[in-house]
Amino acid sequence: MSLSGKKVLIGITGSIAAYKIPILVRLLVKEGAEVRLLMTGAAKDFVSELTLSTLSKAPVLSKLFDEGAWANHVALGRWADLFVVAPLSCNTLAKMASGQCDNLLLATWLSATCPVVIAPAMDEDMWLHGSTKDNLQKLASWGVQMLPVEHGELASGLIGPGRMAEPETIRDWIARFFESGRQLAGKKVLVTAGPTYEALDPVRFIGNHSSGKMGYALAGELAARGAEVHLVSGPVALKPLPGVQLLPVRSARQMYEASLALADYDIAVMAAAVADYTPVNVSGQKIKKTEGELTLNLRKTDDILATLGARKEPGQLLVGFALETEQEEAHAEEKLRRKGADLIVLNSLNDAGAGFGTDTNKVTLFYKDGQRRALPLQSKQEAARAIVDAITELMP
Repeated sequence: MSLSGKKVLIGITGSIAAYKIPILVRLLVKEGAEVRLLMTGAAKDFVSELTLSTLSKAPVLSKLFDEGAWANHVALGRWADLFVVAPLSCNTLAKMASGQCDNLLLATWLSATCPVVIAPAMDEDMWLHGSTKDNLQKLASWGVQMLPVEHGELASGLIGPGRMAEPETIRDWIARFFESGRQLAGKKVLVTAGPTYEALDPVRFIGNHSSGKMGYALAGELAARGAEVHLVSGPVALKPLPGVQLLPVRSARQMYEASLALADYDIAVMAAAVADYTPVNVSGQKIKKTEGELTLNLRKTDDILATLGARKEPGQLLVGFALETEQEEAHAEEKLRRKGADLIVLNSLNDAGAGFGTDTNKVTLFYKDGQRRALPLQSKQEAARAIVDAITELMP
């Protein structure tokens, strides 16, 4: 294992688990990482700045308005390859989830352009509280990854969940993170996301409720693993992703043309909810309300997944999505066979917390050899990581 040349920023908050961070710093430095540290004021009650600066061979920063420190919240967030907040207290978690910015650590987190991982540490009842779960889910929806807490003796004397992951566990996670960042290096990836809008007139359209969150989570995860990602996105209210080339489109036809223009992909992930039908005639003026009924003539749109499946070259990997409301598994298997995909990701609107507009998803993976793999309900970022894991396993 080597972390030579990797830049790791560690943010320490006010938790008794902070006493373990000098061990983590020593382990990372030993593996060749360059480590910088931030502390909240409360963290100083649990661990010494002198100890941390000695082990990291760098000054420890804690005050937002110290001379020379003001710009550090921007510079450090751009310097780091990874920002690790460990231990993450319940208080700082709540501040992060609400976007507060009253100390150097929070200012750095809000301006960081690198991936962020958190290692929570708190007592059992705090860990199990509904507000903690909501705050963690909100951070996950923003792409923040989390090291699971451990079960054991807590500072209160209770035995239960809430212990921060051990320094060796965090070190191993960081090593795997950087290793995964090279998994798809040199691979060109096409991802589609979001809905399509099929115009009726200059004002109205036929569309669907897709938010694009699943497709964007997949694009971000693929980019984090070193891929060159081209994201063909329908109309969504999501921010562009760093390191991802965004191609905004509106209609199914535009998405079809943009996708075929990228047909030299190594991996294609068709996560968009593309309209199956589009109006035959589009009015040049707003359609006025009149007496009686309005009849629309619709025609089928071009099938992007089937077209790419028919044109797929050896070595290319094609992944499709199936959102179903009935006979889910049968429809997913039939789609896998008919459209020439290598993997179909099924989710059902019958599963609570899955489908359009949510921050969570529950999916089942269908493979060409007949295998199935059901994933639990989890955040879309966690689902994206599991799906990309499956994709990397299928790569030649």
